[in-house]
Amino acid sequence: MKVKAIFFLFLTAFFCACNDVQKLETKDGFAVITDPKKGEAVATYAGGCFWAMQECMLELKGVDKVISGYSGGAKANPNYDEVLSKTTGHAESVQVYYDPKIISFEKLTEAFFNSHDPTQEDGQGPDLGSDYRSIAFYRSPSERIIIQNLISKIDSVNGYNKPVVTEVVPFKIIYPAETEHQDYYRKNSWDRYIRNVSRKKVLKLRKTMPYLIKLEYKD
Repeated sequence: MKVKAIFFLFLTAFFCACNDVQKLETKDGFAVITDPKKGEAVATYAGGCFWAMQECMLELKGVDKVISGYSGGAKANPNYDEVLSKTTGHAESVQVYYDPKIISFEKLTEAFFNSHDPTQEDGQGPDLGSDYRSIAFYRSPSERIIIQNLISKIDSVNGYNKPVVTEVVPFKIIYPAETEHQDYYRKNSWDRYIRNVSRKKVLKLRKTMPYLIKLEYKD
């Protein structure tokens, strides 16, 4: 009887997780980068593996949608294997669609810095290479100033004992990642990488900025 109860709980958790994924537009095996809805704003970041970064951003109040993709490189329409080969110049990135009336660009960017190690050059934890580098993209001079001020603040506190190496560059384009990489964290909670690497980043953000986390994701 006990085994049946545990199995039932597992199935319940599994189906709840599957129902909690985003309903993203897709085409030919890739997500579709859509325009923001009226009143929405967008922001783009790269901070290591996009599986964790997508989940971290999705759990923030005011965030409606997050699409994983590739940005910061030269090749048009790259796929995962090409980016992984480190020959395209792209980094695994996320595009965040948010309500600026609920969460500001500054707070969103602060959450970005708290969801990874911005002092690790060309990598995050066990993931090494330029495709995992830290980048904060800006769409206006005011966004650039906000990003630079946050970096100065982090460096002044010296919490990492080394300077921030996050690239601050103008946004040009983000190419969507394959559908299998969208909501990967939620679809694959059993995955060893998710349990041992990604979840630590998600829990770190929840602990560091609990006031920004949606109620349903608070521990």
